[in-house]
Amino acid sequence: MIHRFKLGGYNIVLDVCSGAVHVTDEVSYEASGLLETMTGPEAVDSLREMFAGREDVTDKDIEECVSEVLSLKASGQLYSPDGFEAMAGELKGRSAGIVKALCLHVAHTCNLNCSYCFASQGKYKGERALMPFKVGARALNFLVENSGSRKNLEVDFFGGEPLMNFDVVKRLTAYARELEKTCSKRFRFTLTTNGLLIDDEVIDFCSREMGNVVLSLDGRKEVHDRFRVDYNGAGSYDRIVPKFKKLVDARGNKGYYMRGTFTHHNPDFLEDIKAMLSLGFTELSMEPVVAAPGDPAALTEEDLPVVMAQYEALASLMLERRREGRPFTFYHYMLDLKGGPCIYKRISGCGSGTEYMAVTPWGDLYPCHQFVGEDSFRLGDLWHGVTNTEAQAQFAANSLYAHPECRDCWARLYCSGGCAANAYHATGSVRGVYKYGCDLFRKRMECAIMMKVREALDEDEK
Repeated sequence: MIHRFKLGGYNIVLDVCSGAVHVTDEVSYEASGLLETMTGPEAVDSLREMFAGREDVTDKDIEECVSEVLSLKASGQLYSPDGFEAMAGELKGRSAGIVKALCLHVAHTCNLNCSYCFASQGKYKGERALMPFKVGARALNFLVENSGSRKNLEVDFFGGEPLMNFDVVKRLTAYARELEKTCSKRFRFTLTTNGLLIDDEVIDFCSREMGNVVLSLDGRKEVHDRFRVDYNGAGSYDRIVPKFKKLVDARGNKGYYMRGTFTHHNPDFLEDIKAMLSLGFTELSMEPVVAAPGDPAALTEEDLPVVMAQYEALASLMLERRREGRPFTFYHYMLDLKGGPCIYKRISGCGSGTEYMAVTPWGDLYPCHQFVGEDSFRLGDLWHGVTNTEAQAQFAANSLYAHPECRDCWARLYCSGGCAANAYHATGSVRGVYKYGCDLFRKRMECAIMMKVREALDEDEK
């Protein structure tokens, strides 16, 4: 299977299963499409008819292009078969019972009242609560006990707003550092915050202990303040931006992400990215809103062409700024065409419900943060482990090949079947497909591949 597209002035042919990317001239581009179903002589005849009257395309050119495409096919770089399905179950099974990451919901409460919040303003359809230290410590022990031979473990401090329980975050981090001394494990922490409670102590702590921080900023002031308001209805932009700047400056080369959300009200999200760049932030992510159909914030079919054009314009801006020596990172365009995720990750997916779980303030276990509050997906708790084996089995079997709709999708080995939570909320099944999200993902991958093409050509010119 191949995928052909034109973007950024390039004719690009992706061989789906080998991962080979080819940049072609016009004749080879058309030849690659024909030879997926035609013989060489049939393709030559079709190309002669297609380019009849073109003085710049000779019969010799056509024959050479067809020969080159057939040579790539013979070498396994075009039309390569999918040989991964047979190993999907085996690879997924290798991680059975091994947990490598937890999302600790240290605060089921928030000091903002964002109407588009998938977590019901931090309450997750339940009661407001803060995680006690005792529960968090048990979560860290649970992770160690269930991580097998894995040395590196991931813990996300999440909410709600986790800084509303900052003392427990500090105590848990210290506790984990003590565990490291005796259990041959290494913890890497991430904290996600809306920024209101950032102060010098938080900045110092994050610089010292957090491998990454995720900072919620939706871009332009008017866009951000439309949804990200406090309980008095006041926007938060002016209060958090100076704090974000100070925190990012203090981190130096350590990781962070400015994480924005775009909605029906700002499908022109590139303007929000530009606003974040103007503030000096260069590690950026803009996520489509997670909202029920009919919600005023939900993206619509009318928004889709606007968003697609924004992704293309974003890629052009990134290339322009890179040439100027002012590069920036966009999370969804991070792509390694030479190595990238191992085949296990490509066909097994995100690991929610098996390798990764979310923990509520009470110690309940869920497949991930987007399932918290869905009673049927409560997996168990920190003291008894996973007891809802039927629910977990859905995730254990949820490899790429569990999604029938994915089999003919050229991007399947990049998305690995997509987000189980988005699929469930869109279709009622973790094996479903969130079609709107698929459209956006495919466009992002085309843009990312095109940018890698430009990068490779620039290196060749040097």
